[in-house]
Amino acid sequence: MDIVENLKTNLETELNNILSFWKNSTIDTEQGGFIGHIDYPNIKQLKSNKGIILNTRILWSFSAASNYYKDNRYSNLCERSFTYLKNHFKDTVFGGVFWEVDYLGNPVNKKKQSYAQAFAIYALSEYYLFSKNEKAKSWAIEIFNLIETKTLDTKNNGYIEAFNEDWSDIEDMRLSEKDDNVAKTMNTHLHILEAYTTFYKIHPIKKVKTALLNLLKIFRDKFMSDNHHFHLFFDKQWNLKSTVFSYGHDIETSWLLIEASKVINEKAILKEIEQIALKVVNRFITVAIDKDNGVMNEINTATGHIDTDRHWWQQAEAIVGLYYAYKITKEYIYIEKASQIWAFIDTYIIDHNHGEWYWLVDKNGKHNPEDEKIGMWKCPYHNSRACLQIIS
Repeated sequence: MDIVENLKTNLETELNNILSFWKNSTIDTEQGGFIGHIDYPNIKQLKSNKGIILNTRILWSFSAASNYYKDNRYSNLCERSFTYLKNHFKDTVFGGVFWEVDYLGNPVNKKKQSYAQAFAIYALSEYYLFSKNEKAKSWAIEIFNLIETKTLDTKNNGYIEAFNEDWSDIEDMRLSEKDDNVAKTMNTHLHILEAYTTFYKIHPIKKVKTALLNLLKIFRDKFMSDNHHFHLFFDKQWNLKSTVFSYGHDIETSWLLIEASKVINEKAILKEIEQIALKVVNRFITVAIDKDNGVMNEINTATGHIDTDRHWWQQAEAIVGLYYAYKITKEYIYIEKASQIWAFIDTYIIDHNHGEWYWLVDKNGKHNPEDEKIGMWKCPYHNSRACLQIIS
């Protein structure tokens, strides 16, 4: 078996393992939907709050798997996830989705994070591709129009990070505690791009294509650094506010830009984006992969400090970005690196005893049992998507 087929065979098996874990271990049988937090190794915190990112990513993952398998094995989980989102996260007054609800499904944080609105579109669009549920499509269109009218900076371009419940200005725009409090971030723009790419498949109107073209230009002209990383944080006027490069976001962006270019069917733009992506991937190979073939977290260019932790999601995105580079060039180096990172994942990141993947391991391959197994951010999307992107 050649290296490509071997990788695909392993990822086919791992996809089933991931989905089986989520199907068997995360359903909230008492309050509906899915459990908001599970500690290592599999300690269910049934009264934990439930976050919009976890719940939209669950819907996306089971919908994407359903579209891959082309059967109904996960249809009940898709319906369960969609229904919970609609009943508990949908803001029927001001529109969009809330950030967080309690374990009973009551909103406890009603802020409007643009990142969260994007993930709702992403999940609803993937779910519609499977279910043809017109309510899902209508809701996705509604949120798209909100993003374009409420968050798009018509003066300076780009999308504003966050708002209060009623879409008024908010003081603290941070997506998480580790982020900078700035008006525009690469991460949010990336996931709006990702969401619009799938949304365009179900709603291919000119306005969506125009938004995608604009996002591609923003990545090329604003986020791209001279040395083929992506800058992370900017103020409203596009003044750079960070000195950190995130290796995982670099490689994830490389292939998501390609997908966006493909869906709008502009050959000249696709060719340009593929060349940009290859430069990013080549830089990534040079600086982001440690000698054990684990993908490191980030570098602060002001201090020179490298965070060597290997997060689960960065490993997953790396094998996809490298595989895309291989598909473009047919150069062995890319598929070889992808296979080596997969071997690292299999050895150190997958929890073979209890299921799913560890949050991270350190430079010695050790995981911290204090890290959660499932939570606001720890979801099935990065790893299931990596499997799906390569095997399909």
